[in-house]
Amino acid sequence: MAAFDIDGIDEVIHGRLRLGVMAYLANAEVADFNELKAALRATQGNLSVHLRKLEEAGYVAIEKSFLGRKPLTRARLTVAGRKAFRSYLAALARVIGPTDR
Repeated sequence: MAAFDIDGIDEVIHGRLRLGVMAYLANAEVADFNELKAALRATQGNLSVHLRKLEEAGYVAIEKSFLGRKPLTRARLTVAGRKAFRSYLAALARVIGPTDR
């Protein structure tokens, strides 16, 4: 067996909810907070915490505005976030290895 190395797994992305956010945004380009909350079946507080962690890592950009009088929070992957997500997927594929056994 080749060297087994999990050091390439990005801990910021690896959490279940953060991985869900990254995967969703990689396909959706941009999503509002309520859309993400429903898609990931997350609570408001939990999603907020994980979005903040991704934002602090530079992986997600958060835009806050108003639609009429209602606040609107939208998230999108940054260039660094797209790169980190691709690297994460590649590292995970190396750890898992061939799955056709």
